[in-house]
Amino acid sequence: MLQVKNVTFGYSKTKILKAVDFKVEAGENLAIIGESGSGKSTLLKLIYGEYDLKQGHIFWKDEEILGPKHNLVIGYDFMKYVTQEFDLMPFITVEENIGKYLSRFYPEEKQKRTKELIKVVELEAFANTKVKLLSGGQKQRVAIARALAKQPEILLLDEPFSHIDNFKKQSLRRSVFKYLKNNNIACLVATHDKNDVLGFADQLLVIHDSKIIEKDTPQHIYNNPKTPLIASFFGEFNVIEPFGIVYANQIKIVAQSDLKAVVKTAYFNGSNWLIEAEYESESIFIEHSELIESGTEIYFVVSS
Repeated sequence: MLQVKNVTFGYSKTKILKAVDFKVEAGENLAIIGESGSGKSTLLKLIYGEYDLKQGHIFWKDEEILGPKHNLVIGYDFMKYVTQEFDLMPFITVEENIGKYLSRFYPEEKQKRTKELIKVVELEAFANTKVKLLSGGQKQRVAIARALAKQPEILLLDEPFSHIDNFKKQSLRRSVFKYLKNNNIACLVATHDKNDVLGFADQLLVIHDSKIIEKDTPQHIYNNPKTPLIASFFGEFNVIEPFGIVYANQIKIVAQSDLKAVVKTAYFNGSNWLIEAEYESESIFIEHSELIESGTEIYFVVSS
């Protein structure tokens, strides 16, 4: 179990994190969201032991995570941290980058594990390609596989799929998070992407103004957003009295209603149209199955 106990931290007198307190069980996936500069990456670095703590404590099981004042080499064998910088060896192949972290004394096991991890990150076709020839997204996948090579008990991922194009993201997420679950590896993911969270995270932690403002399941937080900031992470939303925060997909256009608006414009989203309409001098957004022309009067209801 990871325990972050009452952690307060800042690079100067200004505190980036204040009284941060939470737990993560073995095999659990915790997603961390917040605006840029909210402290997500800093929190991962503290958990990894990159900085010294003056206030609070961090434990993995019974071992306290300590910073560079206490450790000549930053990090712990049971923990791996994948940053956006990758830190790969560019002049050797994908297979060699991953295999370098596996024992030479068991060559058959090494080859088997290397192939397994290359498959997890969907790089079979590039196994013998030198890393310097890969795209940014491919390098990111190598970094994830290399982090998994030594079978860590806990994995820290900072925007893990940010460089990967949309053609690969969804299948890669499924593959990586399935591997982590199957191997009981705890995972903390700092992300701006709701697709890294919905369907994969067991718990979602929201940081704002240096503090944790929400921690619950993604389903609960999605269905009960406490603030517009939280709602904005999941998609288009409206604030409509007396209903409060309402997602665009919770508004239905109907033949007749007490609620009337005028269409301003429409945006094609693939499976639907996002209708922007004026209601009581404010813009509202509605997901609808068909295009509606600008200037059209519409009636709508709000569903829970």
